[in-house]
Amino acid sequence: MLRLALKMLFGDRAKYAMLVCGLSFCALLMSQQTSVFCGLLLWTTATVRNIRVPIWVADSKVEQVNEVVPMREVEVQRVRSVVGVEWAVPLFWNILQARLPDGTFQGVQLTGLDSASLVGRPAKMREGRIEDLRLPNAVIVDQVALEKFRKRGISLKVGAVFEINDKEARVVGICETERSFLGQPYVFTTYSRALEYAPLQRKLLSFILVQPKPGVPVPELLRRISALSGLRAFSSDQVAWDTLVWYIRNTGIPISFGTVVLLGIVVGIAIAGQTFYLFVHENMRYLAALKAMGASFGVLAQMVVLQAFTVGFIGYGLGVGLAALFGNAVLQKGQPPFYMPWQILAFTGVVIVFICLLSALVGLIKIARTEAAMVFK
Repeated sequence: MLRLALKMLFGDRAKYAMLVCGLSFCALLMSQQTSVFCGLLLWTTATVRNIRVPIWVADSKVEQVNEVVPMREVEVQRVRSVVGVEWAVPLFWNILQARLPDGTFQGVQLTGLDSASLVGRPAKMREGRIEDLRLPNAVIVDQVALEKFRKRGISLKVGAVFEINDKEARVVGICETERSFLGQPYVFTTYSRALEYAPLQRKLLSFILVQPKPGVPVPELLRRISALSGLRAFSSDQVAWDTLVWYIRNTGIPISFGTVVLLGIVVGIAIAGQTFYLFVHENMRYLAALKAMGASFGVLAQMVVLQAFTVGFIGYGLGVGLAALFGNAVLQKGQPPFYMPWQILAFTGVVIVFICLLSALVGLIKIARTEAAMVFK
């Protein structure tokens, strides 16, 4: 009987194709848009992954990593005095305007590292050495800077020169970084030189990077540092999570992508439900004949459910497969953002199962209301 159900499904090629296409489109839309949404949120925490330190210390009013409230440099000494701190170094991070050789401007995320330890250095260098940051007017740019400058017709390479706040910046290396939600390239230099590039103001310290002593629990050290007046300490995971939550609560990103995902679900339910109803309706004479020959409602229900889940399985595979191909293509280009964890595949699968169950239920209601005697009419 189950084989007969599959023959009935594959025999009506038009409706079979419509069912598969509808569910594939639904799975594609949900998985692709959700993956772009996750990738976009992942961009918001790029600074945390690029710097890579256990503990971040900021002004007590800071809520997420892309928000900078300048502090006094004396705060570094206060943090170093806390019991359990192995070392604490200053970090400058802010968006400044770089003047390119052709006279145009480009916003950059200037990151000033401690000149002695270079804590927070880029994880991967394409060209040059990180130690060359200690040379006069030296900066290291990332791959995003290469793309931004290239679009303006400027070839950026080691030895190239541009200006930040009317001061020379000489490229001594090219690194790879995680792309930022803000879209600006990262430019690394030493902390003292970053202060020279930055506009003059009384407070310039952005963050303090901290390493706990061996054996000191991070939560305990966070509590001790946060007890200092005017300071707040985050673990790297905590600051990343707080950043994600801040963007979810304070931007329209979730509503925008959620609307598209909901539209995909509605379209999937409408197409699959209506098409499956028509499919069952046109095959009702065969189902009624089986009913007249003694087939129970349970057997007919198994046939309908098998048909619904067969097209659901095929549609799910095609949809997420196309989404994965899209992701592979855009990841090679670097944008738009794309991140597809297993949770997205599970979410899409659950929705497809729900649509299949709903479609099967529509068909079963039609079968339950049908009399076996209709085959003789």
